[in-house]
Amino acid sequence: MAKIEQAANVNLVSRISAGTWFKGEIISPNDLRIDGKFEGSIFSEGKVVIGESAEIDARIVCANADVWGKTKGSFTVKDIMAIKSDCSVEGELKVRKLIVELGASFNGSCKMISEQEYEKVAAEISGKSATAAQTQPSPKK
Repeated sequence: MAKIEQAANVNLVSRISAGTWFKGEIISPNDLRIDGKFEGSIFSEGKVVIGESAEIDARIVCANADVWGKTKGSFTVKDIMAIKSDCSVEGELKVRKLIVELGASFNGSCKMISEQEYEKVAAEISGKSATAAQTQPSPKK
């Protein structure tokens, strides 16, 4: 039973693999791991993991974030953002809790926010995505 539950949880993680380049907008209720290159915006109700080989230029709004790779842009994080050793982060951070490991590079600004401030940003993005979904044509059968 535990293996079945574990397999189901693994399938709930969206992934952009190393060697893949993606440009656009990602909106997900689940966790996301990026090991390739991504440019655009991400909204995840789960954790976003930026892998060691990743190169990111994005606006990211998520519940938690672990950064191992090279990132430019902005983060708005509901709970904890961890900047791991040997990674590079440039940009604007709005987080509730921040962990910067020895050896990490961070150049930019950081503002500690409340959960209410995060919820305001998340509601704004959710509203935009709902409006965009309503204006998209439905697939033809």
